[in-house]
Formats: sequence, C-alpha cells, structure tokens
Amino acid sequence: MTYNNGQTMTLRAPNGTRVRVRFEVNVKARRLILRLDERRREAVAVAPSSRQIKDAAAFAAERADWISMRLQHLPEPVRFEEGATIQYRGEPLLLTAEGEGRIAKLWPADEASPKLLSVPGDPDTMAQRVVRYLKKQAKADLTRSVKRHCETLSVDYKGISIKDTRSRWGSCTYDGQLAFSWRLIMAPAGVLDYVAAHECAHLLEMNHSPKFWSKVAVCCPDWKRQRAWLRTHGAGLQSAGE
Repeated sequence: MTYNNGQTMTLRAPNGTRVRVRFEVNVKARRLILRLDERRREAVAVAPSSRQIKDAAAFAAERADWISMRLQHLPEPVRFEEGATIQYRGEPLLLTAEGEGRIAKLWPADEASPKLLSVPGDPDTMAQRVVRYLKKQAKADLTRSVKRHCETLSVDYKGISIKDTRSRWGSCTYDGQLAFSWRLIMAPAGVLDYVAAHECAHLLEMNHSPKFWSKVAVCCPDWKRQRAWLRTHGAGLQSAGE
C-alpha cells in the first residue's frame, strides 16, 4: 500500500480498539518519530522523507497497542459552551452566555462559586469569542513575563506572537521572534512564566545545554516543578476548546 504526506490509516490494536495514524514528512527529523495529537485524538507518524513514509507506517503498526493505551488515557475534551467549566490561570472558570453586549467579561468569584466569564451573544460563535478572550489575556501575561526575563538576562527580543500549536508550548527563532501557545493562559501562572523564561533563555542559547538551563534557573528557580506540571497536565490543556 502507498502512503502519502497528510494521509491517515486506521490500525487495530491487540485489545481490539481502532486507532488512527496520520503521516507527516519533516525533513528536519533525523529518525522515525511517533507522537500523539491530543486534540485530534490520533497518532502522528513522522518520517524524514516521503520515501520513508512506508517505514513510518510499519513503525506505527508495531506500536498500535501503545498508541491505543495512550489515547484511552487522554482527558475528555471540554467544549467552550454555555455552562462549561474550563481552567483559567490554574483556577476554574465557568462560561455563561448571560450578560449584555458582545464583549466577553470576567466576573470575580464569591466564596462559594468559581469566576464567571460572561460571553453574551450568538451561541454558535461563543467558542470563538472565548478563544479570542483567552488569546488576548495570554498575550498580556506572556508579554509581561518576557519583558521581565529579558531584563534579567540582558537580552532583547524582536516580537511575540500567540498561536495554537499542537506539539510545542513556545518557540524562539534566531532573529529573536518568540511564539507561544495561547493555551498557557489556562495553566497556573507559574507554568506560563516558566515557558516564557524557557524561550527567553533560547535568545542566548539555542540549545538545551547545562548553560541554557542555568539561564532558565536565573529567571525561574523552580522551573523543574513547573515543567513537571506541564508534562503531567498538558494534554488537558490541549483537549480544551474542541
């Protein structure tokens, strides 16, 4: 069978469940890679070239049981809709369509209830407006963190962009452009701040050497704890907003 970049196939795991695998070609990859796309709830088999997609298919087939087990343990998706509770800066946030106008507004919590995000207007566009609000807050929080860490490290950045990436929480280019996932606004503030520190350190060290981690530690002394939280709960952040 011939497989192409972007194509998917369905495998049957030894436990009888079916799992979907999508193929990707990444010329920067040095070997075959198998990872999960939590939001699409499928595996991604990455090949260094189109000629190796067939090898990637065999690689995934040999690991169908592992894929099935990992997918079964993913958290259930949380939709941005009326009555849903999502995470916001590490705390529960209840979504409601009650209110006036079309601008999302945050209402503080009382002792017995979570904070409310009022998103009045057309229910069909509620999810998009929730994402728009979260992106705006993420940009503000990350900008503050980046400016603080850059001052600490005596380094400059060129710009900050907020994206909806699936495989990484942040990135840094050689020309000083920083990019972050808006989903970090759902994590505790310390986790967001750690990711900002991580990318700011890359402005000086484009690697993960001990020298790099020493610069992260200057900005975020408890970076190991924050990184551990993200590794444990990151799939939950990715599952929100389906």
